[in-house]
Amino acid sequence: MNDEVEVVCPSCSPKMSVLHDVLKTGQNTIVQCQECGNVHPAKFEKPKTFNIKVIISKGDQSFTQMTKMTSEDNLSVDDEIIVDDGESDEVYPVLVTALECADKRPKIANAADINTIWGRAIDEVVVKIAIHRGKTTEALQKRVPGGYEFIVGKEEEVDRTKIRVKKIKVRDGSLESRTGTAVEAKFIKRIFAEEAVKRSWGEGRTAWSMKGRGRSW
Repeated sequence: MNDEVEVVCPSCSPKMSVLHDVLKTGQNTIVQCQECGNVHPAKFEKPKTFNIKVIISKGDQSFTQMTKMTSEDNLSVDDEIIVDDGESDEVYPVLVTALECADKRPKIANAADINTIWGRAIDEVVVKIAIHRGKTTEALQKRVPGGYEFIVGKEEEVDRTKIRVKKIKVRDGSLESRTGTAVEAKFIKRIFAEEAVKRSWGEGRTAWSMKGRGRSW
């Protein structure tokens, strides 16, 4: 089976790339258009490589790494990338939070235009949880993998405390409160919860209350 490439066809598509079969590789590559069957030589420009600075926040700390991208790469805010530090062999899964291009911060950019990538490490994240107990609120934290899902209505254990998720504040500003809605930890700004108290049988019942139901001890 021949390799396929996307290049312009001088016969049927001189401005837009279309699929071609590669008939001959090497210095003078020959391809055949899948649209019209035209056989013609094709030139491929070698993509340029850029070393781009990445500022990674992890918890309360930030540190700088470098990543390699090519002129064929486009990057968007909320994309996930892997930043590989060749010196220490550390690998960081990162969620892109901002792109810095000269004096602009676009939502999407080509690697050739990017000066700095800002991101959050999502290998492990610390999720902040607010537990309401009557008129008081207790702040707890839970460290989980970035892909861990919290589900509205589901119980979790935090520092030996059983809680039930009531609402999830997402980093994009939305608030999820419908039972069964799942949000990955890397996107969560805060969780609002209540303590999940399970009463055993007979708890809170007295002889007087049982007599009221026609029973006695």
